[in-house]
Amino acid sequence: MQIATDRVTAVALGRGAREVSAVSTVPLPDGALIPAANALNLGDRAAVEAAVGQALRQLPGAHGRVALVVPDSAAKVSLTSFEQIPSRSADLEQLVRWQSRKTAPFRVEDAQVAFSPGRSLEGGGREYVVSLMRRDIVEEYESVCTAAGAHAGVVDLASFSLVNGVLAGRRMVEGDWLLVHVAHGYSTIAVVRHGQLILFRNRPSEGDGNLADLVHQTTMYHEDRLGGTGFSRALLAVSLAETSVEQAGILRAMLESRLGTTVEGIGSELSLPGAGGEGVLPDLVAAPVGLLLRERSSAETAA
Repeated sequence: MQIATDRVTAVALGRGAREVSAVSTVPLPDGALIPAANALNLGDRAAVEAAVGQALRQLPGAHGRVALVVPDSAAKVSLTSFEQIPSRSADLEQLVRWQSRKTAPFRVEDAQVAFSPGRSLEGGGREYVVSLMRRDIVEEYESVCTAAGAHAGVVDLASFSLVNGVLAGRRMVEGDWLLVHVAHGYSTIAVVRHGQLILFRNRPSEGDGNLADLVHQTTMYHEDRLGGTGFSRALLAVSLAETSVEQAGILRAMLESRLGTTVEGIGSELSLPGAGGEGVLPDLVAAPVGLLLRERSSAETAA
C-alpha cells in the first residue's frame, strides 16, 4: 500500500507471479497529508483513515498485514562515509547515529534510523545509505493502517521502493543508471551503480524548470565527483494521480532533451500485467509493487 499526498493506493500481487492481481486507488483531499521530515504529516487524520480503509476493502480477501510506502519527503536521507567499519553491528549502528546528529533536522534519539551498505571506498572504507524518520511520524502512518484493521509490517520510502523494484526485475543493468521520480509536491533523483545507491536527492516541486535544473546538476555532480561517464539507462516515474499518459510523455521528452539519452517509463521496466488501465499511468502503482517485489525476493532468498 502507498500513502501519497494525493491518494492512497493498495496493490496485491498474484501468488508466485509478477502480475498485479488487484489495484485500488482512493483520492485524498488537499491538505489531508502534508509530508515533511520535521513536522507531523496528517493534516486530516479522518480523511486519510477513511481512504486507507476504503482502499483495503476494495481489494479481494482479508489484509491484516501490509507493506507501506510513504513519501520521500517524510524522511531525511543521506549518504555517509566511514574510513573504518566496526566489526560489531551494534558499534556500527552507534557510529551511524553519531554521524547523523551532524545533519539531522531533529533529535536522532527521536528517530527511526535505517541504513544499508553502499559503495566501497578506497582504503577499505564504505559508504552507507542512511534514512532518518521521526518516530512520531512513522507512528502516524502506522496508526491509519491500524485504524483500518491492518498492521504495517514494513515502512519504506517511495523512491527506495522504485529502485528495489528495478533491482528485483529480470533485466540486469550494467553501468550507472538514473531514476527520476516526480511525485505530488516533490521530485527525487537517484543514481545506482552495481546495485548500490550512490546518489539521492529530494527537492520540493517547483515546476518543470526546477526539475530540469536538478537533473542537470545531478548529471554534472555524477561526472565530476562520482567518476561517472554517462548513464546506461534513465528511468522516469511519474506518480501524480492527475497526470495523463500524454503529459508524462511530454515530461519524458523534456528529460531526454536535457540528458541527451532515451528515458524509459518505469511502468514498462517493471513489465507487470494489470498495473494500469486505459489512459492510466502504471507508474501510480510502481512504488508499492516495487516494495512487494523486494519483500517477495527477500522471502525467496531466505527460503
